Amino acid sequence: MTGSRWISTDLLDSEEMARAYVARWADGVGMERLEVFAALLLEENQRQNLISKPSERQLWSRHFADSAQLLEHVPRETLTKPVEEPWLDLGTGAGFPGLVIAALHPNLPVVLVESRARRVEFLQNCAQAMGLTKCRVLGERLEVIKPFPARVISARAFAPLDKLLSLSAPFSTKATRYVLPKGRSAAHELTQQKPSIRKMFHVEHSLTDRDAGIIVSQ
Repeated sequence: MTGSRWISTDLLDSEEMARAYVARWADGVGMERLEVFAALLLEENQRQNLISKPSERQLWSRHFADSAQLLEHVPRETLTKPVEEPWLDLGTGAGFPGLVIAALHPNLPVVLVESRARRVEFLQNCAQAMGLTKCRVLGERLEVIKPFPARVISARAFAPLDKLLSLSAPFSTKATRYVLPKGRSAAHELTQQKPSIRKMFHVEHSLTDRDAGIIVSQ
């Protein structure tokens, strides 16, 4: 894994740039895993609406790089040292960001939470096809899952921030890092929280959308 903090001011708005960026985070065969994922995703998108049709032509910039950029905000030891606590991805949907993270770091335990049965089956098939033995898919609502400590909690389009924090609280410890891509509502959502919550988080700029943000815990 050669990933390091992105210092370019250029937006990752082309497929070529996005692919090169994702490759910086991949191990020797990480890009091959993502190619397998991409093929399965495009095929399954013909049967169920996983991603928008226009974004099929921007798979690497809109989805893969958008997911991989969360690694910028995770403590390096989480990625380089053996850990027991998993990366917990809430409402994984089509696999973003959780399945991308698992593909890039196959030795990192990753738990994907998705309650929709057809998407659960798709995620399980993808994880198996990519050989991700440390990636688990929980096909239940978060509210009924027995809590466990998570090293990282991520979510894209899962729930408003206040509800997300409430639902994920049983899985959070003092060491848990939240990385929550919130699109263009990031700053506004954070300002709507009570002061004690606002002090715990800040907003980072997205590398794939100049107007979007990522809510990150301190």
